[in-house]
Amino acid sequence: MHLSKATDIALRVLMLAAAKDAQLTVDDLATSMNVPRNHVAKVVQRLQKEGLVTTARGRNGGVSVPPGARGVSAGHVVRRFEGEDEVVDCEQGPCPLHRACLLRGALRTAREAFFASLDTVLLRDLIAPPTGPVLLSLTRE
Repeated sequence: MHLSKATDIALRVLMLAAAKDAQLTVDDLATSMNVPRNHVAKVVQRLQKEGLVTTARGRNGGVSVPPGARGVSAGHVVRRFEGEDEVVDCEQGPCPLHRACLLRGALRTAREAFFASLDTVLLRDLIAPPTGPVLLSLTRE
Protein backbone atom coordinates (compact mmCIF):
# COMPACT_ATOMS: atom_id res chain seq x y z
CA MET A 1 0.00 0.00 0.00
CA HIS A 2 1.26 3.45 -0.86
CA LEU A 3 0.08 6.54 1.04
CA SER A 4 -0.65 9.71 -0.86
CA LYS A 5 1.57 12.75 -0.47
CA ALA A 6 -1.29 14.54 1.32
CA THR A 7 -1.47 11.79 3.95
CA ASP A 8 2.29 11.90 4.44
CA ILE A 9 2.20 15.68 4.85
CA ALA A 10 -0.77 15.48 7.24
CA LEU A 11 1.04 13.07 9.55
CA ARG A 12 4.21 15.16 9.51
CA VAL A 13 2.30 18.44 10.11
CA LEU A 14 0.62 16.89 13.13
CA MET A 15 3.91 15.55 14.46
CA LEU A 16 5.76 18.86 14.00
CA ALA A 17 2.99 21.01 15.44
CA ALA A 18 2.40 18.70 18.41
CA ALA A 19 6.12 18.43 19.20
CA LYS A 20 6.59 22.20 19.05
CA ASP A 21 3.53 22.77 21.25
CA ALA A 22 3.30 26.26 19.80
CA GLN A 23 1.89 27.85 16.70
CA LEU A 24 3.84 27.25 13.51
CA THR A 25 3.17 29.09 10.30
CA VAL A 26 2.41 27.23 7.09
CA ASP A 27 5.68 28.64 5.76
CA ASP A 28 7.60 27.21 8.74
CA LEU A 29 5.97 23.82 8.24
CA ALA A 30 6.66 23.80 4.51
CA THR A 31 10.30 24.75 5.04
CA SER A 32 10.77 22.18 7.82
CA MET A 33 9.33 19.39 5.67
CA ASN A 34 10.84 20.60 2.39
CA VAL A 35 7.48 20.50 0.61
CA PRO A 36 5.63 23.20 -1.36
CA ARG A 37 3.77 25.74 0.73
CA ASN A 38 0.52 25.30 -1.20
CA HIS A 39 0.51 21.53 -0.44
CA VAL A 40 0.92 22.23 3.26
CA ALA A 41 -1.80 24.91 3.20
CA LYS A 42 -4.30 22.50 1.62
CA VAL A 43 -3.48 19.76 4.12
CA VAL A 44 -3.73 22.16 7.06
CA GLN A 45 -7.17 23.22 5.83
CA ARG A 46 -8.31 19.57 5.79
CA LEU A 47 -6.80 18.92 9.22
CA GLN A 48 -8.64 21.96 10.56
CA LYS A 49 -11.96 20.69 9.18
CA GLU A 50 -11.29 17.37 10.93
CA GLY A 51 -10.65 19.23 14.20
CA LEU A 52 -7.07 17.97 14.40
CA VAL A 53 -5.43 21.40 14.25
CA THR A 54 -6.45 24.92 15.10
CA THR A 55 -5.40 27.89 13.06
CA ALA A 56 -5.15 31.58 13.80
CA ARG A 57 -4.61 34.40 11.35
CA GLY A 58 -2.51 37.46 11.78
CA ARG A 59 0.92 38.42 12.98
CA ASN A 60 1.00 35.87 15.81
CA GLY A 61 -1.06 33.31 13.96
CA GLY A 62 -0.26 29.83 12.87
CA VAL A 63 -1.14 26.18 13.19
CA SER A 64 -1.29 24.28 16.48
CA VAL A 65 -2.50 20.94 17.73
CA PRO A 66 -5.13 21.15 20.48
CA PRO A 67 -4.31 19.01 23.55
CA GLY A 68 -7.12 16.54 22.85
CA ALA A 69 -5.81 15.83 19.37
CA ARG A 70 -2.59 14.37 20.76
CA GLY A 71 -4.60 11.22 21.41
CA VAL A 72 -5.60 10.78 17.76
CA SER A 73 -4.35 7.61 16.12
CA ALA A 74 -2.33 7.46 12.94
CA GLY A 75 -5.05 5.11 11.65
CA HIS A 76 -7.67 7.83 12.09
CA VAL A 77 -5.61 10.32 10.10
CA VAL A 78 -4.81 7.84 7.34
CA ARG A 79 -8.50 6.86 7.03
CA ARG A 80 -9.52 10.52 6.71
CA PHE A 81 -6.98 11.21 3.98
CA GLU A 82 -6.93 7.87 2.13
CA GLY A 83 -10.51 6.74 2.64
CA GLU A 84 -11.62 3.21 3.33
CA ASP A 85 -12.32 2.07 -0.22
CA GLU A 86 -11.49 -1.38 -1.44
CA VAL A 87 -7.89 -1.94 -2.49
CA VAL A 88 -9.05 -3.20 -5.89
CA ASP A 89 -12.19 -2.29 -7.79
CA CYS A 90 -13.73 -5.57 -8.90
CA GLU A 91 -16.67 -3.77 -10.47
CA GLN A 92 -14.49 -1.90 -12.92
CA GLY A 93 -14.35 -4.03 -16.00
CA PRO A 94 -16.26 -6.01 -14.58
CA CYS A 95 -13.87 -8.73 -13.46
CA PRO A 96 -14.84 -12.21 -14.72
CA LEU A 97 -13.71 -13.70 -11.40
CA HIS A 98 -16.03 -11.45 -9.38
CA ARG A 99 -18.27 -14.21 -8.01
CA ALA A 100 -15.55 -16.76 -7.23
CA CYS A 101 -12.50 -14.65 -6.37
CA LEU A 102 -10.78 -14.97 -3.00
CA LEU A 103 -8.34 -12.12 -3.67
CA ARG A 104 -10.78 -9.32 -2.81
CA GLY A 105 -11.43 -10.80 0.65
CA ALA A 106 -7.73 -11.31 1.29
CA LEU A 107 -6.98 -7.71 0.32
CA ARG A 108 -9.82 -6.45 2.53
CA THR A 109 -8.38 -8.43 5.46
CA ALA A 110 -4.93 -6.99 4.80
CA ARG A 111 -6.32 -3.43 4.64
CA GLU A 112 -8.16 -3.92 7.93
CA ALA A 113 -4.98 -5.27 9.56
CA PHE A 114 -3.06 -2.25 8.23
CA PHE A 115 -5.54 0.16 9.82
CA ALA A 116 -5.74 -1.87 13.04
CA SER A 117 -1.97 -1.62 13.37
CA LEU A 118 -2.03 2.15 12.80
CA ASP A 119 -4.88 2.53 15.29
CA THR A 120 -2.47 1.55 18.08
CA VAL A 121 -0.07 4.40 17.24
CA LEU A 122 -1.11 7.70 18.80
CA LEU A 123 0.18 11.16 17.89
CA ARG A 124 1.63 11.51 21.39
CA ASP A 125 3.61 8.30 20.78
CA LEU A 126 4.98 9.65 17.50
CA ILE A 127 6.47 12.73 19.18
CA ALA A 128 8.04 10.89 22.10
CA PRO A 129 11.84 10.58 22.24
CA PRO A 130 13.89 10.02 20.22
CA THR A 131 11.65 11.56 17.53
CA GLY A 132 10.46 14.61 19.50
CA PRO A 133 13.85 16.31 19.85
CA VAL A 134 14.55 15.75 16.15
CA LEU A 135 11.19 17.32 15.26
CA LEU A 136 11.99 20.33 17.44
CA SER A 137 15.29 20.81 15.63
CA LEU A 138 13.45 21.09 12.31
CA THR A 139 11.40 24.14 13.29
CA ARG A 140 12.54 27.72 13.75
CA GLU A 141 12.38 29.32 17.16
